[in-house]
Amino acid sequence: MPQHLLPAASSLALCLALAGQSPSAGHDVERMARVGTVAEREVTSGHYAATSFLVLHHGEEVAAGAFGHADVASSTPMRRDTIVRIFSMSKAITAVTALTLLEDGLVRLDTKVADWLPEFAAPKVFAGGTADAPRLEPAQKAITVRMLLNHTAGFTYDFFRDSPLHDMYRAADLWSAASLDEFVRRAAALPLLAQPGEQWNYSIADDVLGALIERVAGRPFADCVRDRVTGPLGMADTDFDVPEAKRARLATVHTKKDGAFEAVSEAFGTYAEPGRGFPAGGAGMFSTLDDYAKFAGMLAGGGSWNGVRILGRKTMELATANSLRGTQSMRSPGDGWNLICGVRTDPGAASDLGSQGMLFWSGAATTAFFADPHEDLVGVVFCQHLPHDPERFLSRFRDAVYSALR
Repeated sequence: MPQHLLPAASSLALCLALAGQSPSAGHDVERMARVGTVAEREVTSGHYAATSFLVLHHGEEVAAGAFGHADVASSTPMRRDTIVRIFSMSKAITAVTALTLLEDGLVRLDTKVADWLPEFAAPKVFAGGTADAPRLEPAQKAITVRMLLNHTAGFTYDFFRDSPLHDMYRAADLWSAASLDEFVRRAAALPLLAQPGEQWNYSIADDVLGALIERVAGRPFADCVRDRVTGPLGMADTDFDVPEAKRARLATVHTKKDGAFEAVSEAFGTYAEPGRGFPAGGAGMFSTLDDYAKFAGMLAGGGSWNGVRILGRKTMELATANSLRGTQSMRSPGDGWNLICGVRTDPGAASDLGSQGMLFWSGAATTAFFADPHEDLVGVVFCQHLPHDPERFLSRFRDAVYSALR
């Protein structure tokens, strides 16, 4: 039977046999098999063209599966080694890269971004008016590295809503920039949505952070990511583009129109071909299940994975604690934001299963990860579908994994 059509229980049994592990180390085998059932059902029900997933518990593989088609038009099956656009799951990798610079003494959390990106020396804040005649106010604080890491710098995204400021973002066409320097010039010419440090606003902050990393390190941002994070972890298929030799493994992003799946063009500068666009630290990376599981395993492992240390223990303690204060809020009950990604702050207020301190985030094309230091648990799930998670599958996937724990 083809891999992409393996029944969930068979896929789980195969994974356990290959791993040579006890199938009951901290979880219920039959319950864990339901993870595959949940993932396969999203394809057989017609919700998504494909799903794939990988779950690690105490560093051992306990569930994995791939269903449906990575490309519907060519009937290419979704496989474990399929390369996907991870979009905003790139943010966590960019943040960890920045934190390695902190450990090297090259930046501090209170370092002013303008020290390295003088384009942001005098930011303005949108206070009303129209896109053609905006009313602006001076920023009351300098933007800092911490504000980039925890999305309180005052930036936004062009696609969030209709407003004069978002019209200005769209007119700036940030994602067509040919380089990080050009991206910074365009972004710095735009007003901020809020005063620096006042509000949590999901935004282009990690893209700006990528430019800062490049200037601080004196090396191309993509090289910094490879040298400091993906290379040491052995994430051979994770990068800002996909070499031609690997392009056959690249999944298509689908959407559903009139009951049928069709391909969606690239967005946010995620061009697979080398030399196109710029390395977007907030949304521009490609990866695979096994690659991203190594990164998530490093987060769950307090900064190290398989004997490779990326960040020190105290750095991780700082970086994984909720960083939002006062009026800064994600507007998501039970969750906060640390210096890397989302973090579960109050399991009792949350709408899905997880632990206090669970690290997590998702990507626009219905992808997600979670890394739970308390349970030593990692989950990665991919769909390659826009709009993001219309069927709430990502929460059901996580619920299925957590409900299998003993």
